[in-house]
Amino acid sequence: MIKKCVIPAAGLGTRMLPITKAQPKETVPVVHKPVIQYVVEEAYLSGIKEILIITGKGKRAIEDHFDRSELLNKSHYLEELEIMLRDLDIFYVRQRDPKGLGDAVRYAEAFVDDEPFALLLGDNITNPPCTRMLIDVFERYKASVIAVEEVEVSRLSHHGVIKADKVEKGVFRVEDLVEKPKVEEAPSNLAVIGRYILSPKIFEYLKKVGVGYGGEIQLTDALREMCRQDGLYAYLYLGKRYDIGNKLEWLKANVELALRDKEIGEEFKKWLKTLILNSFK
Repeated sequence: MIKKCVIPAAGLGTRMLPITKAQPKETVPVVHKPVIQYVVEEAYLSGIKEILIITGKGKRAIEDHFDRSELLNKSHYLEELEIMLRDLDIFYVRQRDPKGLGDAVRYAEAFVDDEPFALLLGDNITNPPCTRMLIDVFERYKASVIAVEEVEVSRLSHHGVIKADKVEKGVFRVEDLVEKPKVEEAPSNLAVIGRYILSPKIFEYLKKVGVGYGGEIQLTDALREMCRQDGLYAYLYLGKRYDIGNKLEWLKANVELALRDKEIGEEFKKWLKTLILNSFK
């Protein structure tokens, strides 16, 4: 069983400025909840009860959000959150310097304690939740597995991209990974999307890799070594993913998730139709 989850949430959020000037990007709201609550809920719904959130300077609001509420008039959304929190153990550690995702993950070694674990980026929402699907693949192949999605060629230089062989429908054995390749050098159109189930051996590889792309310690470089020596699989996620570190994706997430919302969905849909019709007059 995968019992532990690590959520890196120490990024600076520069793509969301000035929204993130005084608040973490992980606390930016999407409909009723901050982004990171969706991520914690994904772990919880996948059967995980122990969570480590890796924070950094200016991220205290994340800890405050998952603290006990003293509000007297509680909404049902807040009550749902508190019920979940009673069943979770959430821990925090601070990344001292922003040296990249690979460096942030290294802070989780003591927490993981020689167990396989889930790694979920704190600014991504997947719908339906991706982690449970990855756990199923991990249990079948007994090896680390990462989530990928098909990406437009023009966007490949913004992602880690895999070279892989298909082993079954939606599952690939990874041969190589490239961090943010030039379009003409990308080995496929399958990009890593920030959901992983990893063996604790990842920490050995993170210690070996040096500074990589962008002058940071890249998780992709460690995964590259892992796929060569221990084996690594990729699962093709066919659901919807929102990168809330990107303003356009953040706006899309609010619109699409609001339309599906039981409380405000119908009224929001009526307003949106009226807005669109009026824009063509």
